[in-house]
Amino acid sequence: MTKVTGAWLDSDETQALFGLFDRAGHQLFCVGGCVRNALLDAPVADIDMATNAPPEVVQALCEEADLRVIPTGIDHGTVTVISGGTPFEITTFRTDIDTDGRHATVAYSNSLEEDAKRRDFTMNALYVGADGVVIDTVDGLADIAERRVRFIGDAHQRIAEDHLRILRFFRFTAWYGDPDGGINADGLAACAEGADGLDALSRERIGAEMRKLLAAPDPAPAVASMGQSGILARVMPGADAGLLAPLVYFEDGIAPDWLRRALALGGKDLKDNWRLSKTDAAHLQLARADLAAQRPIAEMAFHHGADHARNVALVMAVAMQHPPAPDLENQIAKAAGATFPLNAGDLMPAYEGAALGARIKELQAKWIASDFAMTREDLLAQ
Repeated sequence: MTKVTGAWLDSDETQALFGLFDRAGHQLFCVGGCVRNALLDAPVADIDMATNAPPEVVQALCEEADLRVIPTGIDHGTVTVISGGTPFEITTFRTDIDTDGRHATVAYSNSLEEDAKRRDFTMNALYVGADGVVIDTVDGLADIAERRVRFIGDAHQRIAEDHLRILRFFRFTAWYGDPDGGINADGLAACAEGADGLDALSRERIGAEMRKLLAAPDPAPAVASMGQSGILARVMPGADAGLLAPLVYFEDGIAPDWLRRALALGGKDLKDNWRLSKTDAAHLQLARADLAAQRPIAEMAFHHGADHARNVALVMAVAMQHPPAPDLENQIAKAAGATFPLNAGDLMPAYEGAALGARIKELQAKWIASDFAMTREDLLAQ
C-alpha cells in the first residue's frame, strides 16, 4: 500500500471537502498533478479532484456548505470550488464518447477505472482519498518509481483524442522523466506518427506548451527527440536543437528561462507560431538583434537589464563554442546597476532636440566603454 502525505492533503480545507462529499454519499479523490508531484517530492501547486457526483450535485452540495463555486467548465463536468482561499477544481468521472483531436464529447461515469483510462499518462492517473492511500488502476506507481512517462493504454488512441498530448509527452518527459532512462520509445513513435494532428491545434496552445517545456531544468534531451522525430520543425520552423544542450551546461545553476532557450533554438516567426504576447515578442526580437550584432555585455545590461544581457551572453558563448566569462555575473551586475552621471540639462543649451539625444547616446557609449569609470567632469570635458 502506497500513501502520500503533505500539507495540501492534510489541510482543513481539503479534508473538509472529503468529509462533505462522504456524508452526502459521494466519492471524492485528489488526482493528477498533486498526487504525481507528492510522489516525486516535487512542489504541489494546484489541487485537482475527481468525483462520481454529477456537476450540478457538486455545485449544489458546495453552495449549501457556503463555499464559493465557479462553473469554470461545467459543460464538461468541472467546477472550481474556493475554500479558505484555496481553489479546488472538481471534475465528475468521465468517459469519452467522441473526440476530434481537440475537443471531446464526454459522458459522466460512476467508475474511477473508466475515468483513469481517458487520462493521458499513467503518472497522471493516480487517485488519493482522505487517508492518503494511492489508488492505481493503470500501473502508474511503477512508472513513477522509474520516472517513466508512458501513455495510458494505446498511445495512438490517446493522441488521437487530443493532439496536444504530443507536446505534453515531451514536456512531461523533460520535467519528470529519467534522463538516464531515455524517452519512452512507444510514445515517441506514436507522437511521430500522429504529428499531422498538430496542425489542427491553436498556436496559443502550442506556444503555452513549448514555453513550459523550455522552462524545465534540462529540456535538451526531450527537444532533441522532438527534432529527430520531425515534431520540432512543425511547432518551431527553422529551429536547431544543437545549441540547447551546451547552453544548459553553460547555465550552471542559473535559473531556467524559456526565452533564453528559444533564442538558442532559433526558429522563425515565433510571435505568430506561438502567439507570443507583445512583450515577449519584443524581448525575443531585441535579444536576436543583439545576438546577431554581438553587442557588448555591459551595453546590453545598462540599456536593457540583467536578464536580457545574461540571456544573450550565454547564447553568444554557446554559438562561439567558448565558455562564458568567469566574471559574467559581476559584469552584468555592475552595468545593470550603473547610473549615467549626466542628464539632458547638463548639455543644454549647446544641444537641443535630436542633436541633444544623439549627443547623450554618444557620451553614454564612451562612458560604457570606459567601464563606467568616466566622471561627470570627464564627460563634460568631451
